[in-house]
Amino acid sequence: MSTDPGHGPDPAFEPPEDDLTVIRVDQYFPHPPAKVWRALTEPDLLVQWQMQGVEAFRLEVGHRYTMTSVPRPNTDFSGTVEAEVLAYAPERMLSVRWRDVSPANSADWTVTWSLEQEGRGTRLFLVHEGFDPDDPAQLMARKIMGGGWRTHVMRSLGHALERMDHPRTSQE
Repeated sequence: MSTDPGHGPDPAFEPPEDDLTVIRVDQYFPHPPAKVWRALTEPDLLVQWQMQGVEAFRLEVGHRYTMTSVPRPNTDFSGTVEAEVLAYAPERMLSVRWRDVSPANSADWTVTWSLEQEGRGTRLFLVHEGFDPDDPAQLMARKIMGGGWRTHVMRSLGHALERMDHPRTSQE
């Protein structure tokens, strides 16, 4: 969903309520694709808006790294995600596999970011797929993560993009 007035979401990208296997987010940022790409792929910028451990990210197909967050027992989330870079096209697309380290959690997700220039800004599409609609814990995870992607994560990414224009000084 887009939260920028005047830059509405792509109607074809709105999340169909009946597709319980995927989360789709459509967000406009008033920054060029090259800048958004940097925030998605440079570890010193990723740490400002993603999970802990993302500083080990490298833009290299096959690269694996681990991220941590707060465990959520109601979704069987252990708090630790093994990630692997699956594919990328500079300034256009990044696809990463996410798996919970816990054998109790069968989640095996793909998170794909796609960037499209829109005017002077960027339309960023997120597709988080692979949820099992027959697993109540994964349905709960989809609900929680869908809200998190649309609110907290996109807002944090937006703040990281703004800070790129106004880096902190050592006196702040």
